[in-house]
Amino acid sequence: MEKEMMELSSDHHMTKMEEDHHHQLSSSLSPMAVPRIMTRSKGGLVTMPFIIANESLEKVASYGLLPNMTFYLMKDYRMGVTTAQNLLFYWSSATNFLPLVGAFIADSYLGRFLVIGFGSIFSFLGAVLLWLTAMIPKARPSPCDLSVQACKSATPAQYTLLVSSFMLMSIGAGGVRPCSLAFGANQFDKPDNPNNKRVLETFFNWYYASAMISVLIAMTGIVYLQDHMGWKVGFGVPAIIMFFSGLLFFLASPLYIKQKASKNLFSRLVQVIVVAYKNRKVAYPSENSGYHHNKGSEFSVPTNKLRFLNKACIIKCPEDVKQDGVAVDPWNLRTVEQVEDLKSLIRVMPLWSTGIMISINLSQSSFPLLQANSMNRHITKSIEIPAGSFGMFTIIALTIWLVLYDRAILPLASRIRGKPVRLGTRERMGIGIFFSCMAMLISGIIEHIRRGKAIKQGLLNNPEGVVAMSAMWLIPQHCLNGIAEAFNAIGQTEFYYSELPKSMSSIAAAMFGLGMAVANLLASVILSNVDNLTKREGKESWVSSNINRGRYENYYWLLAIMTGFNLLYFMVCSWAYGPCVENMSKKMVEGDGDMPQENVSSPLRPLPA
Repeated sequence: MEKEMMELSSDHHMTKMEEDHHHQLSSSLSPMAVPRIMTRSKGGLVTMPFIIANESLEKVASYGLLPNMTFYLMKDYRMGVTTAQNLLFYWSSATNFLPLVGAFIADSYLGRFLVIGFGSIFSFLGAVLLWLTAMIPKARPSPCDLSVQACKSATPAQYTLLVSSFMLMSIGAGGVRPCSLAFGANQFDKPDNPNNKRVLETFFNWYYASAMISVLIAMTGIVYLQDHMGWKVGFGVPAIIMFFSGLLFFLASPLYIKQKASKNLFSRLVQVIVVAYKNRKVAYPSENSGYHHNKGSEFSVPTNKLRFLNKACIIKCPEDVKQDGVAVDPWNLRTVEQVEDLKSLIRVMPLWSTGIMISINLSQSSFPLLQANSMNRHITKSIEIPAGSFGMFTIIALTIWLVLYDRAILPLASRIRGKPVRLGTRERMGIGIFFSCMAMLISGIIEHIRRGKAIKQGLLNNPEGVVAMSAMWLIPQHCLNGIAEAFNAIGQTEFYYSELPKSMSSIAAAMFGLGMAVANLLASVILSNVDNLTKREGKESWVSSNINRGRYENYYWLLAIMTGFNLLYFMVCSWAYGPCVENMSKKMVEGDGDMPQENVSSPLRPLPA
């Protein structure tokens, strides 16, 4: 369950940093700071339960559907493990990407309230549609015994109904998740109130605590219902939860502060590219006074890195600028600051791409599920952990590690060295990739041992058989995945936030979701190629639906090798990037203030918190 934990951990650290920069909160793509609230009759603590309930219930319902979905697709729709996992990859990719679209629509056209409202409706409709696939017999293939007869696969209409339910829930998530936190902050941010910061912190604490609890409930309670009461109840309860999620949100409609949409940052970035292309034949000015910049700006000349973009801010004739210093046509002239904003975004892209591999590893939900299902999951004779609940160990490991890291390891290291000790953002990103590589390596070793025991027990042709091996052996790989997330996810978010200008802080958060969306698509490509290449000449595929005939350990080790190469790629990208803002800021504090302008990727970046 890498997605939800990346959201919770990275977003939490993003928000903590943004609090120290005058509470510049926004939805996933909004460059706006939260405007001052003028209407005191609306907003406030009375809205907090409704907003938090909307987000929390949506998480319980949506995240509770994913852990066991592989079983539903394989048993009821008779999909192979490769087809089922690919479908889940596409679903996850859409769920990760659509929040960017939702945030853009919220900021540019509809506003956050309407986008959250529409998102809640779509999530409910998707959950109901999925429930109907379990309730209506003709909505899925007819039951049959594969050992006795050849079973019919799902018809195009049945597939369409299933996929439509996934898409509706993805669209719903795209509306609720990017806007909920910022919309809630809008209800509390009152700069004139001396208790403003304390109230906001209270809201954030409740928001993240409820989100964490929601994920745990989803991975235990909903999974338990599906295992013990079947799909009708297991899918019906999330649909009911989705209904109450939307209902509670709309009930408080008269109490909300609803801010209007405004122009989005994306258009300004696109304008820089368009203007630079239009001016590609314009000569660079011989004097520094030939560039358009904001009044009072410290930087009147663009840097020489990515120099071709500098043509977007070249003043071709004085008539292009109004008397108040604003460009007559934004599609004909941009400012130095806007050009440098785009440069800073382009510069972080190589390092952004290094985070894709760890997301690919963490998105392999079907194989650990099948492993756990084939092993002894009993803690005692009467207590058995559902196979779909083993992902909670990733959450537990991530949470414990964050507490130890912040409250024990760093203070102890600082006390030993006699000065503050802190790992840089890129160091943490690299450590996270290393732990992800180790997780895949350990996963392969455990699977190799499990498969050997299954064959010795005569279970080669019985994938439903339980191997005489405790499923607790799967906990180390989940813990390593949790630690990898704790390092890499938070390190990435802090890196983007510190390296990009303040006006792009929300894009820094959006880049993380975009990386996960790309990772899901690439994971599907890798899985399909492995399946096609390894089952040639009548051989059994590495990723066979029969876990005992397949070679899942080879697939894990392939991912480990790819992650190892990704770590080397990360080192090259990190070296090529040069010093970070945090390093340059430290040097300046120590007295080395003569930092060359060429090393500054953006003139308006905040210092890291």
